[in-house]
Amino acid sequence: MPINKLREENDLINLFCTLAEIPSPSMKEEKVIEWLQNYCNENNLDCKLDNYKNVVIRIPATDETKPPILLSSHMDVIGDDSPVVTYLDGDLIRAQGRTLGADDKAGLANALYFATKVAKSDKPHGEIELVFTRDEENGASGIRNVEFEKLNSKYVLVLDSDSLGQLMTSGASYTTVKIKVTSFKGGHSGIDIADKTRENAAKLIADIVTALPQGVYYSENGQVITSCNLGGIQGGNIKVTNIINTTAEASYSIRSSDRQKEQELKNCMIYEIEDFNTKYLDIAKAEITFEEHLPPFEKAQDDYIPILFEAVARKVGVEPEISSFHAGAETHIYANRQNSKGETFLPFLVGLADVNNMHSVEESVDYKSIIKGQELLTAFYDSYIG
Repeated sequence: MPINKLREENDLINLFCTLAEIPSPSMKEEKVIEWLQNYCNENNLDCKLDNYKNVVIRIPATDETKPPILLSSHMDVIGDDSPVVTYLDGDLIRAQGRTLGADDKAGLANALYFATKVAKSDKPHGEIELVFTRDEENGASGIRNVEFEKLNSKYVLVLDSDSLGQLMTSGASYTTVKIKVTSFKGGHSGIDIADKTRENAAKLIADIVTALPQGVYYSENGQVITSCNLGGIQGGNIKVTNIINTTAEASYSIRSSDRQKEQELKNCMIYEIEDFNTKYLDIAKAEITFEEHLPPFEKAQDDYIPILFEAVARKVGVEPEISSFHAGAETHIYANRQNSKGETFLPFLVGLADVNNMHSVEESVDYKSIIKGQELLTAFYDSYIG
């Protein structure tokens, strides 16, 4: 079937293709922002830009007894601002010679289509908030600049997972670790090698790395909760072998969806550094620093949404996957912010489409999964508001 025929037959697919065909690399989302503003004007939707030009759309409640909900997606994609031409390959929508941008135009389309449908319906509903952010792929600066205090919902569905039926309940933080070793005395590798007051910093950093954890630090039910990964070691000059090196560094990344386990790992690393400094007092010194780039998205005690989602998914014929992921997303920022009522957001990363080979020229999305994702979202919301 030609893609134009499919677009004529299905408004949701047409909306997705329209959005996908608007190039929107990170921090160059102006064209899609303008299109969204025009779309909202044509459909009488309340659309505003915040101070960072994130798009915020509100569907007012027609029944205040029904709970609000927030749907969140990002507008930017991996790729440049060259033209995007979509075509159909069996059940897959692709882009000619470049990334498709189904991450996250599939989430964007499903959220916008759903909200428009609810706004035009006579069925009573609660408030629906849509937040479409900038720059998720590059530095997540968009979500960091959302005016959270102006949002009313507690539950947030971040529509940015790559598999239909996924609901992620937690995600790992990202913290970088720097370790630096300084030997107080260097020297000549021949003349000074027997001097016990001199230690080679390159060898010392290797000893520290050997003593530190590497890989999975803590797992639960077969899923990685906390991990530690050595990024690299740098010490001395690889081309010069006749010196006793005085400086060396190592870098690590820590990921964890549990703050307590992350702190436990940090304490373990600090202990090794302190032990080193005691052992090499007056000979060398090690220093360790931590820098958090993304806070953890910890699993909430409230399991209402996962239970509801799993039941609804099975009802509409979608196999649910309720799990955690060992990476970052905008869920992490929501989980550490509060809404207008002082409530901490309870976000979930949700998949409403099957996206393949994400971020590559081979990227594609199964158009039938987008349609099924809309069915799932609609059925979920109907159950959510009762």
